[in-house]
Amino acid sequence: MALASSVKVVLGSIAFATFWILAVFPAVPFLPIGRTAGSLLGAMLMVVFRVLTPDQAYAAIDLPILGLLFGTMVVSIYLERADMFKYLGKLLLWKSKGAKDLICRVCLISAISSALFTNDTSCVVLTEFVLKVARQHNLPPHPFLLALASSANIGSAATPIGNPQNLVIAVQSNIPFGKFVLGIFPAMLVGVCVNALLLLCMFWKLLSIQKDVEDATGEVVEEDDVISHRFSPATLSHSASFNSQELNSRLEAKSVLGSPVVENLRNRVPSAETEIKRVSSAGAFESARNSSASKTEETNDVASPKKEETVAPKRTPSKERLRDTCTTTESMEGKQNLITKWRRMLWKSGVYFVTIGMLVALLMGLNMSWCAITAALALVVLDFKDAWPSLEKVSYSLLIFFCGMFITVDGFNKTGIPSTLWDFMEPHAKIDHVSGIAVLAVTILVLSNVASNVPTVLLLGGRVAASAALISAADEKKAWLLLAWVSTVAGNLSLLGSAANLIVCEQARQSPHLAYNLSFWSHLKFGVPSTIIVTAIGLTLIR
Repeated sequence: MALASSVKVVLGSIAFATFWILAVFPAVPFLPIGRTAGSLLGAMLMVVFRVLTPDQAYAAIDLPILGLLFGTMVVSIYLERADMFKYLGKLLLWKSKGAKDLICRVCLISAISSALFTNDTSCVVLTEFVLKVARQHNLPPHPFLLALASSANIGSAATPIGNPQNLVIAVQSNIPFGKFVLGIFPAMLVGVCVNALLLLCMFWKLLSIQKDVEDATGEVVEEDDVISHRFSPATLSHSASFNSQELNSRLEAKSVLGSPVVENLRNRVPSAETEIKRVSSAGAFESARNSSASKTEETNDVASPKKEETVAPKRTPSKERLRDTCTTTESMEGKQNLITKWRRMLWKSGVYFVTIGMLVALLMGLNMSWCAITAALALVVLDFKDAWPSLEKVSYSLLIFFCGMFITVDGFNKTGIPSTLWDFMEPHAKIDHVSGIAVLAVTILVLSNVASNVPTVLLLGGRVAASAALISAADEKKAWLLLAWVSTVAGNLSLLGSAANLIVCEQARQSPHLAYNLSFWSHLKFGVPSTIIVTAIGLTLIR
């Protein structure tokens, strides 16, 4: 594609540069509007500058990708409510054998959860839990936070639903879910192991230090001590709420305390002191009335209805009757709690069953977007209550961010600049040669850290695949998988390389009583060698 007119090239570059600055640096002093608004601003400028027509802008929005992203978010939210991440936390602590064992478990669990529930979700949910595990074992949190973030990025490369750029690649390439997993899974598995070894080698001495005196502020991690989350990697925010079981127990307690049985019992069982006063006053009243004069009797006859109405003694229930009533109430409460427990167990089983069904449908090669949306709506119906408390956790700002990014990147493609640059790079980036694969990997690695991984995939994906398709169909598939692998692992290079890294950093810094600052340079010292080694090893295993 030739370059467009000079005016369109300049204006399109300005619009894309605006989007890029706000996407990479969302809090720039001169325009601190954030990533989501920045993407919409870039899209609006593409239309205002006439780089795209309004119809072209609407057509640039990829609805299948948005549907797949929305569906996976909703499924992950219901899995969190069904205590899936609590069970992952139990697995992390089960028969742990020290710091080195813990760091390997963090790598493994982070990778698996990221492949199934996206890397951003895993980092949001597990960061504070990892901090508490490190505090409980009196260990430095730095290597564990690096293990969580880096393994989440590596693990998310294994499936099309692991991260946003893989969603884009899966939809644009039409590679079936199963073939996508088989193509990258060996590289992911070896990559996670190599990443864990690098962590052990780099922090061996630090993890070997055993302190005699434990930190006085250390806390014991509860089994269900995992925070709930809001899926908003575009804004890096989350909302803490009660654990699902704790919330259910509080609601049950309120319903029992306010039940008609307990209220009736309260009304029927007055205090002993009040009953004694009532009985004694009633006896005095009867003796006074019998010995009074007739005139007084007439007066009392007029006034007695009101006094009898207010003072007449009630029959006091016996201790046995009170005990029987309390026993009945406790029995009803026990039955109600048992029923609630079984209902929740059945609901959780249903959530897991629907999720497994979605994965089976994806492996069968069915449409990924509609599989995810169908599973999401099945979980909403299964919950059998107002879905808004769950749906409000969906990061709609991220969906809007993607809409603006689709339009902005499509407008930048219309300027012809990406095609011109690729025409220069293509002869040196043929994937049928080792040197070509190396050049392509370095290009993707640099662009993913400069322009972010999703825009890089949108800019290069079609061109890399078209170039590889001229060689063979197998090479076209391999090109897409190489793009998925390198653009994902590239996020480990620096703290700004992926949203998952920033989520771990911000979550750790803002954690109450457990705050830890993971600095840019401390991440870079590990990120550079890990990214280069893991990427290189993975390139040899992808088929």
